[in-house]
Amino acid sequence: MNDHSASVPSPRASSEPSLGLGGWAKQKAPYLAVLLLAIFGVAYTSIAQRPLFGYWEFLGLAVGVACVVIGWRKTDDRRERMLIARTQFLHWAAFIAAMNIVLWPSVNTFLNGPATGLALLLLLALGTFVAGVHVSVDIAILGLVLAAAVPAIAWFKQVALILALVALAIVAIGAALWSRRDDASAEPPRRPDSA
Repeated sequence: MNDHSASVPSPRASSEPSLGLGGWAKQKAPYLAVLLLAIFGVAYTSIAQRPLFGYWEFLGLAVGVACVVIGWRKTDDRRERMLIARTQFLHWAAFIAAMNIVLWPSVNTFLNGPATGLALLLLLALGTFVAGVHVSVDIAILGLVLAAAVPAIAWFKQVALILALVALAIVAIGAALWSRRDDASAEPPRRPDSA
């Protein structure tokens, strides 16, 4: 009798526990932090009508350091590690230089505050995605999310006034209905006419 079950490996259960929403958020916290910081940078630039000098460079540098650390962990070869560090340094130096060109007064006069913020976010998104292609899928996904945030923020800015007006209309209608309800309950009961 030939027992095939001994030669076929059985699927083993994953030794890693299943991550819940809290575990997933904790694992992805650095990526979520970069996303929130980038959106904050665009919001501040839009509201203040002036760019945050140094802020975008800091974000680019932070993502660059994360790429080097992630790439460093993936290999034990010293030569490969030095290649990763050099490549990421040159990559992020180019993107930070491009961000600074956007911020030059001679270039920035063509852009208003919101456009400057969106242009810088787009550069950060592109740099993050390209770095992620070479280093980590998570970094590449972060770049895609940052890129998707550009049209989402632009769309939200266009419909923000409409959304505010709709919310105001809903509040006004609700207040009017509430006032009518209070008026109706405050009226004394009518007596039936006796003939």
